[in-house]
Amino acid sequence: MSKRLYVGNIPFKLTDEELVEAFSTSGKVIGVFIVKDKETGKSKGYAFVEMESEDLVKKAIVDMNGKLLSGRVLKVSEAVERRDVRKDVG
Repeated sequence: MSKRLYVGNIPFKLTDEELVEAFSTSGKVIGVFIVKDKETGKSKGYAFVEMESEDLVKKAIVDMNGKLLSGRVLKVSEAVERRDVRKDVG
């Protein structure tokens, strides 16, 4: 299991600090990354949170999935590592 969480449906004006504060109730947060549009710099409405351990990831999913945060219901799950989709040609 990963130590990273996918967090969907976050409020568009949510800050890194607010995200850390929200997930710290489940345990030690190592880092957060709010995904932003490259052109506008505005949040795309989802983020990734890295927790200290796999056990804390499981706890955070139970604690935070479906929780209301600034008027939005969070969707929290284990992050799926992206595979390299490039293919060698030739």
